[in-house]
Amino acid sequence: MSEKVLMKGNEALAEGALRAGCRFFAGYPITPQNEVPEYMSAKMPDRGGAFVQAESETAAVNMIYGAAATGIRSMTSSSSPGISLKQEGISYIAGADLPCLIANVMRGGPGLGNIAAAQADYFQATRGGGHGDYRTFVLAPNSVEEMGNFPKLAYELSEKYRIPALILADGILGQMMEGMSFNFEPVDPKTLKTPDWAIGPAKGREKRMVFSYYLKDGELETALLKREQRYAVVEEKEVLFEERYTDDAEIIIVAYGISSRAALAGIEEARKEGIKVGLFRPITLWPFPYKRICELAQKTKAFLCVEMSRGQMIVDVKLAVNGKIPVYLHSRVGGAMPDGGDIVTAVKSALSGKKEQLSPFNPSECKGGK
Repeated sequence: MSEKVLMKGNEALAEGALRAGCRFFAGYPITPQNEVPEYMSAKMPDRGGAFVQAESETAAVNMIYGAAATGIRSMTSSSSPGISLKQEGISYIAGADLPCLIANVMRGGPGLGNIAAAQADYFQATRGGGHGDYRTFVLAPNSVEEMGNFPKLAYELSEKYRIPALILADGILGQMMEGMSFNFEPVDPKTLKTPDWAIGPAKGREKRMVFSYYLKDGELETALLKREQRYAVVEEKEVLFEERYTDDAEIIIVAYGISSRAALAGIEEARKEGIKVGLFRPITLWPFPYKRICELAQKTKAFLCVEMSRGQMIVDVKLAVNGKIPVYLHSRVGGAMPDGGDIVTAVKSALSGKKEQLSPFNPSECKGGK
């Protein structure tokens, strides 16, 4: 493990990707992830790689398609509206079974929204986002340290299963600074074996093609069903999560990313009052930990989802619980951050069944906007 350093989340993400062997980056500026391409532009030449500021998000993601097709570890990053523009390209990458790393440092939406942190891109990330039947790995860090260490894991999973990997962060994680250390030694790209599907110099070998179209009768259906078999293996073997205080919990908060840190603050405050609350943090949002949440539903009274959205992850939690116990939502949106004290109030409300006190205010109390 390397020495501990003080880094900003976006810079840790970029450095982590470089240490993991990334040698091609293409992107386009958008707040609050601009430090990622800025860091890459400064550091990539010294690492023997290539940085391209593309003319658009669409151009950037299609450059990643080309680089990934050669077998090189490639990456693009953006923030919510920019990721929306990349969706067609991500669908093509998934359809061509290419590994790569995509990072979304989320901001408020829909539309231009604002540049404050949010978690409203959960559906987009975990349901594919683009057209067609496909999935992407989705890893949700909750610290600067995880921002820096998840790229290596993302590349390894992506290459193992030939599925694009997405790191889903937010503006707070991207902009905050923390002490962190990298838990892996830098990867020398020269030591990475060129995959047998990669295109490149063809002399002396059979022809290789990378594509996402299947025009003959039945070809596309067969390809999709084979890909689904890989997805099933991923859902069985690659689920990651963290638990705190779940052994005796009467209610369990489910939260990911920065919301999980606010939730933990609320949990520790509630436990001082004698309220038995636990934390369940999904680390992989796809594959989602349905099985473990279902198991926990057998021994707790309720779940409370804490999200910086109007309720997206809660859909997966409800699917896992399958009606066995109540599932409540504590929501902050549009760049608002969950507060530990408000979470304690929401926990008490959920345990007493007072749904009207789950959020710090009712929509009817909001002023301003259109």
